[in-house]
Amino acid sequence: MCTASNYITENHYFGRNFDYEISYHERVTITPRNYEFKYRKIDDIKTHYAIIGIAAGIDGYPLYYDACNEKGLAMAGLNFQGNAVYREYEEGMINITPFEFIPYILGSASSVSEARKLLGEINLVNINFADELPLSPLHWMLSDNSGEAIVVEPLEDGLRIYDNPVGVLTNNPPFDKQLFTLNNYRNLSNKNPENTFANGIDLDEYSRGMGGIGLPGDLSSSSRFAKVAFTRANSYSGSDEASSVSQFFHILGSVEQQNGCTFIDDPNLFEYTIYTSCYSTEKGILYYRTYNNSQITAVNLNGEDLDSEILINYDLINEEQVNFIN
Repeated sequence: MCTASNYITENHYFGRNFDYEISYHERVTITPRNYEFKYRKIDDIKTHYAIIGIAAGIDGYPLYYDACNEKGLAMAGLNFQGNAVYREYEEGMINITPFEFIPYILGSASSVSEARKLLGEINLVNINFADELPLSPLHWMLSDNSGEAIVVEPLEDGLRIYDNPVGVLTNNPPFDKQLFTLNNYRNLSNKNPENTFANGIDLDEYSRGMGGIGLPGDLSSSSRFAKVAFTRANSYSGSDEASSVSQFFHILGSVEQQNGCTFIDDPNLFEYTIYTSCYSTEKGILYYRTYNNSQITAVNLNGEDLDSEILINYDLINEEQVNFIN
C-alpha cells in the first residue's frame, strides 16, 4: 500500500511513500537518453527523454516504482489489488506491459497533455517480467510542472483516465470512489469551528486543531487518501526549494507507516514505509528518505552524462545519518 502526492509552491514537487513488507533492494536509477529500451510487443526505442527514479534492484532493466523525466513529467505506480485488469494483445494498439508503462510514458511525453494522447492508444498486456517476478496490480498518478495531475486505472472496461483535482492517490477503491468519499469530510477546517451543537449549550474551545476532528488517522488506503488530501490542501511553506521539499516530506509523513502497525499474514512481516521520494521536477532533483535514514538525500539528474547509453545506479542510503554537534 502506498500514497502519492504532488505539491506546488513556486515549483512543482511530486513523490510518494512506498509502503510494503519487503524490500527489493530499491535504488536510484538514471536512464540516459540513449539507453535502449527493449519492449516485449513493440519496437525497441533507442532514444528518449532522460529519466530519474527509484527502481527495483534488477540489473539490466529499470523497473521503476516512481520516476520523473528531464521535462518535468513525473509518474508513480501504486498497488491496486483486486481492481487492476491487464489484457491480451490487441491489434492496432500500442501493446506494452505494465512494467514498461513508466519508461514508455516518461520516455515519450513531456507533459500530462502529451501523456493523455498516448494513453488513448495504449493497451496494457498481461506479460510478466519473469517467472519469478509476476506483474503487480497497479494504477498510476502522473503530474507535471504545471501542477496538472491525472490518474490512470486499468479496469475491466478498459483504461480509465481521471483528472486529479486533489493531487493525491492511494490504493483502493478506484479513484472516482476515493474522490467521492471526501464529501464525508466537507466540514473539516484548519480553523476551529463555531459552536453549532445546540442553542443554550455553552461548549468550550479547549484546544487548537478542533476543526480537524473527524479526519481519519488509521492506515487504510481510504483514510490515507483523506488525510493527505486535507494536509496537502492546507499546507503552508515558503516557496524556496528547501522549505518546499521539507514541507512535502511532512505532507507524506502524515501517513507514514510504522513497522509493526500493519500486520501481514506472516508473524515476522509488517507493512511499513520503506522510502519516501520527492521530485523537484523543474530542477530534475530526486530527494528521498528511507525508513532507517531520516536524513534527506538528493540525486541530481542533470549531474550525469544524459547522452550516455548505460544505466546509472545509486544504492539507497539506509543507515541513519546522525549529525553530532559536540
